[in-house]
Amino acid sequence: MSTKDLFATRTSRMKASEIRELLKLLDQPGIISFAGGIPDPTLFPADEFAAAFQRALAPDSRALALQYSVSEGYLPLREWLVDHMRQIGVECGVENVLITSGSQQALDYLGKLYLSPGDTALVGWPTYLGALAAFNAYEPRFDRLHVNGNQGEPEYAAAAGEGAVKFAYLSPDFANPTGETVDLRGREDLLDLADDLNCAVIEDGAYQALRYNGEPIPPVLALELARKGSIEDCRTVYCGSFSKTLSPGLRVGWVVAAKPVISQLVLMKQAADLHSATINQMAVNDVARACFDTHIPKLRRVYGARRDTMLGALQRHMPDGVEWTRPEGGMFIWVTLPKGVNGADLLEKALETVKVAFVPGQAFFPDATGSNTIRLSFSNSDEDTIREGIRRLGDVLRA
Repeated sequence: MSTKDLFATRTSRMKASEIRELLKLLDQPGIISFAGGIPDPTLFPADEFAAAFQRALAPDSRALALQYSVSEGYLPLREWLVDHMRQIGVECGVENVLITSGSQQALDYLGKLYLSPGDTALVGWPTYLGALAAFNAYEPRFDRLHVNGNQGEPEYAAAAGEGAVKFAYLSPDFANPTGETVDLRGREDLLDLADDLNCAVIEDGAYQALRYNGEPIPPVLALELARKGSIEDCRTVYCGSFSKTLSPGLRVGWVVAAKPVISQLVLMKQAADLHSATINQMAVNDVARACFDTHIPKLRRVYGARRDTMLGALQRHMPDGVEWTRPEGGMFIWVTLPKGVNGADLLEKALETVKVAFVPGQAFFPDATGSNTIRLSFSNSDEDTIREGIRRLGDVLRA
């Protein structure tokens, strides 16, 4: 008997992230990468973080920073998040907030909370690869949650067959991977669907702050609160993250939900890692209070200009038959290639001949369809690099 024979059956559903594996290739010299959804490190508030860590390690606070702490998270940061959520339309208290090690940990916990083997999770087609990986470990079946955001009448296909529908997962603002946004009617109809199916809604707000044009739309949780009057009566679970705004390396995210949901997640947190790193939470709290409201407009200006540059370059260099989304924010543009053009084959050729990287789209589909799609990220390339990379990619496609 080999060691692998001892593994649980669920491990057969665990696959390496194509994005994380692809990032290993990008150390090659001269690669232009539109692959990872990576913030530009030159835009991190690094000086503010350096000062914040110094304050955390000062004699009067170092014991707190370096000691075990409560599983719910650092109270001053949770208090700041209560105010932040109020600003986007969500009234809650600190008892409705849990700090997680990035929003990815929150997705894993929510999969564990809701899914028994054979249960159904409604997801976009395509959807965030990290969500599929997190949920997959709990052996669900996936069915389509189809929302035509900004296209008028939304459309949903509810699950059929065995397995209760436990939740609908979506990133309503500038979704990873498509960059698309669900319009107000789509969000309201989603809440109707969740009530009809008696299922939860997992709202991934990782990119919510990164809007470059268009009018903001209230979070799904804010809309449900307006209907029901209290967060304790809401079925929506909001997942937020500082990774796209302040720093991904510190791994600080949060969940906002009704108290029974938070209580169960706290038990999972206690069993998994006790609590997120206190010193990181202290630093994020300091930096958020000092500069979040002034830092976000800077990100919007820089990333918005890069998005515009990539959209212009696609218009200029892509051959006929190639289509793409036009996101109002976020970090991604979703490209649909002519039928018969395989995104993975295109990546291999692009890396070999013109040293341009991106993510093939097939990995974002639970049923491994979508082979003629790719995801481009514009966040970590300057405008000249974007122009040159898209020009090279257009040359490969024409060839």
